[in-house]
Amino acid sequence: MSLFRVILSIIFPPLAVLDKGCGSVLIVLILTCAGWIPGVIGALVILNKDDKEPKYDGPTYPTNYSRTRCDY
Repeated sequence: MSLFRVILSIIFPPLAVLDKGCGSVLIVLILTCAGWIPGVIGALVILNKDDKEPKYDGPTYPTNYSRTRCDY
């Protein structure tokens, strides 16, 4: 989270989460309409969420696996 994003989330919270998706923008916009402080808190929470979590692509199998007679 950069300093620019933090300042932008304090000034106008929905603009700070614009690249996080339509749902995030909508949630922050509703929170900002309900009150400025909830909008700022919501934007900071969304910006602080770690996007580096690994995505699940399905099961992984070893590439060098070969069956022999002993494996049966």
